Amino acid sequence: MTHYQLLGKILKDVREDMSDDELTELLLENKISVSDNKKITFGQRASDKLAEFAGSWFFIIAFTLFLIIWVLINVYFLKNPFDPYPFIMLNLVLSCVAAIQAPLIMMSQKRQEQKDRERAEDDFKINLKCEIILENLHRKLDELLEYERKR
Repeated sequence: MTHYQLLGKILKDVREDMSDDELTELLLENKISVSDNKKITFGQRASDKLAEFAGSWFFIIAFTLFLIIWVLINVYFLKNPFDPYPFIMLNLVLSCVAAIQAPLIMMSQKRQEQKDRERAEDDFKINLKCEIILENLHRKLDELLEYERKR
């Protein structure tokens, strides 16, 4: 349920002369969304893990070491290098890694964006509930103070 639908439901009920207590109960009954990991496919889990790994310092350091070792082997240690100086094969490997890695990371970012959107909607619902509860408490406190003044 979007926050606009929630507001519409609240306003509709308020217009029907619903008491503050009933309105608060309505909001408290409205569940906050819970992300269920059961709907995540194998590909989505794999893209999340790859994005997590590719964004780590371990990956950056390991890949840098791989590149340095590749260059050192082909320049200094082999008489007949399998990938001589312009490193065309290394360039091909790097291009293939980037071509596979980029869409997977984008899929993971898209899923993270959806999670953030759900979290923002949950925050809105919680803030709305808190605001109504606080207004209700404030009104009751004002009624108590007014009652004490009249006594």
